[in-house]
Amino acid sequence: MKYISTRGQAPELTFEEAMLTGLARDGGLYVPAEIPQMSKGDIAALAGLSYEETAFRVMWPFVSDSFTEEEFRGCITRAYADFGHAARAPMVQLAPNHFLLELFHGPTLAFKDFAMQLIGQLFQVALKRRGETVTIVGATSGDTGSAAIEAFRGLDAVNVFILYPHGRVSEVQRRQMTTPDDSNVHALAVDGDFDDCQARVKDMFNDFEFRDGVKLAGVNSINFARVLAQVVYYFYSAVALGAPEREVSFTVPTGNFGDIFAGFIAKQMGLPIDRLVVATNQNDILHRCLSGQGYFKGDTIPSISPSMDIQVSSNFERALFYAYGRDGAAVAQLMDELGQGGFNVSQGAMQALSEAYDSGRCSEDETLATIKAQTAASGELLCPHSAVGVKVADEVRNTTAMVTLATAHPAKFPAAVEKASGMHPPLPPRMADLYDRPERVTRIGSDLATLEDHIRKTIAN
Repeated sequence: MKYISTRGQAPELTFEEAMLTGLARDGGLYVPAEIPQMSKGDIAALAGLSYEETAFRVMWPFVSDSFTEEEFRGCITRAYADFGHAARAPMVQLAPNHFLLELFHGPTLAFKDFAMQLIGQLFQVALKRRGETVTIVGATSGDTGSAAIEAFRGLDAVNVFILYPHGRVSEVQRRQMTTPDDSNVHALAVDGDFDDCQARVKDMFNDFEFRDGVKLAGVNSINFARVLAQVVYYFYSAVALGAPEREVSFTVPTGNFGDIFAGFIAKQMGLPIDRLVVATNQNDILHRCLSGQGYFKGDTIPSISPSMDIQVSSNFERALFYAYGRDGAAVAQLMDELGQGGFNVSQGAMQALSEAYDSGRCSEDETLATIKAQTAASGELLCPHSAVGVKVADEVRNTTAMVTLATAHPAKFPAAVEKASGMHPPLPPRMADLYDRPERVTRIGSDLATLEDHIRKTIAN
C-alpha cells in the first residue's frame, strides 16, 4: 500500500513513512493510492466482534507493509485499554431510527482519543525500530491538543508542542493541555484563532530547514493515520445496526473535516452508507460551500462549540482531491486561491461533493435548545458539538437509520450545558481533581519566527 499527496508532486510513501511525515513536502495531504475493499461477507463477519478486533480487520490492509500483525494488534490493545467503557464506542437510542454514537469514553473525553491513542502507540513502535526522535507540532481548536498530549506524554523519543488559540477553548480543554507535568509536552497559548495556529503549523512543515532540523512530525488530522483510526467506528456502529444488509446514514459535527472524511473512506471501502451529513455551527463555511456558494473565508466567530470554530478545514482538501478526480494540479491551484481568500468549485466537482455529502447548519440558540430538548426527551445530556449534530440530523433524517456522532463529553463544556439544561455535568471520577492541578503554559505570539525560535530553544534545553 502506497500513499500519495493530494497535490501530486511529493514522492509516494509507505504507511509508516506517511505517518511520520505528516504533511507532504509539496504542501499536500497523504491519501492511499488505492482504497482497500471489504466484501459483504467481510463486513458481515464483523458482527459481534470486539472494538479491537474490528479495528484490526478494518485497518490492517492499510498498514500491513509497515507493521507485523503482532505489532499492530499490540498497538490496538494498548490504545484502547484505558477507555472508560467496555464497548469503547457504545450507542444509545435517541428516537425511533436515530442513534447517538458515544465517542467520548477515552482518556480526554473526546473522539480524538480513538485516533490519537493509537497513533501514539504506532509512533512509539516505529521510532524505537528506527532509533529516531521527532518533534510533534500540532494545532488544536480544543480536543486534538489534549488527546495528543495524553497520547505522547512521557515518551523519550518525542517532544510535543500544541498550539491553541488563547481564550478560545473551554476551561476543561485548556486544563487538559496545561496540567500534564511531563517534560516532553508543551502547551502554547497563541494570540489568534485556530486558523492562525493551523496556518503556522503548515508554515513550519513548509520551512524545510526548520522541519528537517527539529525532525518535525504532525499528528493533526493532516496525518492520514488519524483519519484511518476514525474509519473503524463507522464499521463498528453500522454493523451493530444491521450492515451490510441495512444501509446506515451518519451525521457528523464538523470543523476540520477529518471525522466526516473517515466516513467517506468507509463508504469507499464498501460499507453501505446512505448519507454522510456535515453539521456545522455558526462558522458554516463548509455548509455554504456544499450548498454551492464556494469556499470563501470569513471571520471566525467564537461559539459555545469551539472545536468547530474553523474557517480553513484541512481535510476538505482530501475531499476536493476525490471530487476533482484525483487531479493534484487542480487541488494545488485551489489551495493557492484559498491563500488569497477562497475559491469556487467547478460544476463537476460540485456534483461529486453533492453525491458524497449533505450538510446543515445550527445556530447558537438552536444548539442550546437542542441540549434542553434532548435532555427532556431521552435523558441524554449532549455537549454543544454533539447537539449541533443532533439538530441537523433531525432536520434531514428519513427512514434510513441515522447515527449522530457524539464527539465530546458534556463535562468538557459545563457552562454551555448547564445554561441549556440546568444540569451541571460532572467530570468522571478519574478527572475530578482537574481544576486543582497546577497549569504549565506559554503565552506566545502567532508569528512563525517567534514560534520556531521557542521550539528550537525548548528542545535544546
